[in-house]
Amino acid sequence: MRQARSELEPFLKEQPENYILIGDLALTIWALVTKRTALALSEQAMAANPIEKDALTGPIPIEILARVAAQAGEPDRAIAALQKLLSIPYNGPLAAAPLTPALRLDPMFDPLRNDPRFQKLCEEKPK
Repeated sequence: MRQARSELEPFLKEQPENYILIGDLALTIWALVTKRTALALSEQAMAANPIEKDALTGPIPIEILARVAAQAGEPDRAIAALQKLLSIPYNGPLAAAPLTPALRLDPMFDPLRNDPRFQKLCEEKPK
């Protein structure tokens, strides 16, 4: 993890608006640094590529935020991000399947498994 972080950070200095790189860095360091830093990077990725600007790739940083927030112990933020994703047409590149079925299996969302709001999201059909 530390090596991945040290290799990604110089690229971020060269490409500060690269939302994919920012998201990768957020997912990489969530366990190495404070959750606040990882969440801030996720928010930065969302600002760099807002869904209002790009409906095709704009959801990617939202999915990253959901994953980071779930792992960082921020269920409210994770569930809000997932609710947003499930309210729009989106088949995440981080998931091998549409997001709703993937929620049931994806270990990154294990910290949310006992939350009734998350359980409801897993039952919903994608819109």
